[in-house]
Amino acid sequence: MKKKTGIVDVGGGMRGIYAAGVFDFCLDAGIRFDLGIGVSAGSANLASFAAGQSQRNQRFFAEYSQRKQYMGWENFIRKGSFLDLDYIYGTLSNSAGVDPLNYPAFMANPMEILMVATEAESGNPKYFSKNDISQDNYDVLKASCAIPYVCKPQFIDMVPYYDGALGDTIPFEKAFELGCDKVVLVLTLPLDTVRTSKKDKFLAARIRKTYPMAAHRLEHRAGQYNVRIAQAKKYADQGKLLFVAPDNTCGVTTLKRKPNCMARLYAKGYSDGHRIVSFLTD
Repeated sequence: MKKKTGIVDVGGGMRGIYAAGVFDFCLDAGIRFDLGIGVSAGSANLASFAAGQSQRNQRFFAEYSQRKQYMGWENFIRKGSFLDLDYIYGTLSNSAGVDPLNYPAFMANPMEILMVATEAESGNPKYFSKNDISQDNYDVLKASCAIPYVCKPQFIDMVPYYDGALGDTIPFEKAFELGCDKVVLVLTLPLDTVRTSKKDKFLAARIRKTYPMAAHRLEHRAGQYNVRIAQAKKYADQGKLLFVAPDNTCGVTTLKRKPNCMARLYAKGYSDGHRIVSFLTD
């Protein structure tokens, strides 16, 4: 009986170019998964992977992110968001855009896809599926990537959403709940990283008045991340889970994006993707 396989991309802002390299290796190697779960930038990576568009996300991270329309303080002053998600998932991604998502191929892919966002009012995770996306309406991707304070909350059916990492930081257990026998967990920080909450507390303070539950989740995200990694290691010890993570981030952070650093981190992801082959064939 064929084993059900899954891949989870936890995101990480500009560090997501590492995972883009992993996915591009999988495309080039013909590796397919039965289930994909994306958080934040991981949702965007997953969409391009499902659509079969190799190097598309590499262009977004390394090339388009250098444009002032993509991210910057001018956006924050004019629109209230440092990242212009309408530009990224509209102007660039729509069918008439600069680098459109191949929506028909995305929908035709039999892989089950979940994209995680967080309900801003309750702090609970929301798992969107492909059926929640339509041609040139990529609000789900915007919601999954809406970093609190850095971005305004994104509204879907009048419900405000923030980044999926608040609600379900590392949703590998969701993959096993959905029947996966083996799960590839793609991180964008070194595996031995112990996250701290200093930056998250700074951002949480700025949304607490309007969205106190989301602020609470954000304050505790680092701790949840560390707990989830410890739990995932138990699955890895059993041969059920494979960590794919960089040994270092080459100077790339959530919002820092020097081209030469991005190129090195992408190459690391592509190289590290080779480890998936033996894991899935064992």
